[in-house]
Amino acid sequence: MRVRKTNQRGEHAELAALFFLHGMAMAMWFVPLTTVLEAHGLGSIRPFAFATSAVAAFVSPLLFGAMADRHVGPIRVLRWLALATAIAMTLASTAIKLDWSSGIVLALIQVHALVAAPTWSLTTTVVLARLADSQREFGPLRAMATLGWMAGCWLVSALNADASPLAGYAGAVVWLSVCAVTFVLKGVAPPMSSEHLTIRQRLGLDALGLFKHPDHRAVFITAALAAIPLAAFYPFTPPNLRDLGLKHTSAWMSLGQITEIVAMFSLGSLLANWRLKWIFAAGLGAALLRYVFCAVGGIPWVLAGVTLHGFAFTLFFVTAPVYLDGRVAPAWRARAQALMFLMNSGVGNLLGYLGAGWWFERCQQPEGTQWQMFWGGLAGAVAIVLIYFLATYRGQHAMRHPADSANIN
Repeated sequence: MRVRKTNQRGEHAELAALFFLHGMAMAMWFVPLTTVLEAHGLGSIRPFAFATSAVAAFVSPLLFGAMADRHVGPIRVLRWLALATAIAMTLASTAIKLDWSSGIVLALIQVHALVAAPTWSLTTTVVLARLADSQREFGPLRAMATLGWMAGCWLVSALNADASPLAGYAGAVVWLSVCAVTFVLKGVAPPMSSEHLTIRQRLGLDALGLFKHPDHRAVFITAALAAIPLAAFYPFTPPNLRDLGLKHTSAWMSLGQITEIVAMFSLGSLLANWRLKWIFAAGLGAALLRYVFCAVGGIPWVLAGVTLHGFAFTLFFVTAPVYLDGRVAPAWRARAQALMFLMNSGVGNLLGYLGAGWWFERCQQPEGTQWQMFWGGLAGAVAIVLIYFLATYRGQHAMRHPADSANIN
């Protein structure tokens, strides 16, 4: 059974610091990675470098989620993975700096992805396990990760490291800070079990049994499907803005992060007053309108679409961990969060990156990119996902799987 503590400012500050530093560390690697690789003659491996995260999402989150559920506890697993990520990031940055072969650089980036991939679901599990009222408290705390992401981007630019391996070294220091914070956090021991564990259980593959519950299945599959068109947003919106004549596209893209933070601070009130089904549906509806606005074209409409992104992302992808926290028994929560990460960051992102690139090529004409066609096709994909979710999610209270509980609907 989960240990719940009273809401103390000190404990909330620790959890906020964990989210903030984690978001900062991730940004300091992913945001400058393209520029760093190109500046060192490694632009050819850029697609594969980003694909390492999707590959890792299929492998390590469930494995380490099972470890956190059954053997060690999520805080200790997160601690050692944060340390391993710092080391892997340092090695990959050194390989880039010293002009090692592209194969070695890519291999080290893959190692980094394997140890970093489970950390986000573990951090989410750690935070949710310490909250007395996750529906009310999670949103504002999760907003700290977005603020940390923004701060990481600013720090990279302040260090003049946008095209330098220094960004990776600085990010490694932040990962060490994540490791340090875990020594302050109060741990939650994993449920003890004397049963003989099969290979499937040790690998965390028994978490796939969560698909037996129709609502869990609807949420997991919707997350994967929604992540496919979402994968096109960050790679292709900046070029669209440039074609419209806007400079400083990173600044314009931050409109989505601003509304993301607003939505996260509003999430507690929404969860208290709305059914989860309609919060999920509102997120998917915002995602649909986002691409419809982009398809209309013109600076005001595209910027309106960018602004809607924050609501679309938060109302589905930030609400989903709260759903799992309330509907899955404590002994399964780390694996449930890991499975969610696998579905959206693994299945969804991999198909999304490949599919968006294919669709973008189909929208090329001699006169340039047919942006209305590109965004219109993505809007159609989101509409299909919304219809699937509304048709399959029921908000059932009845337990349909040993891992289920029925705290929220």
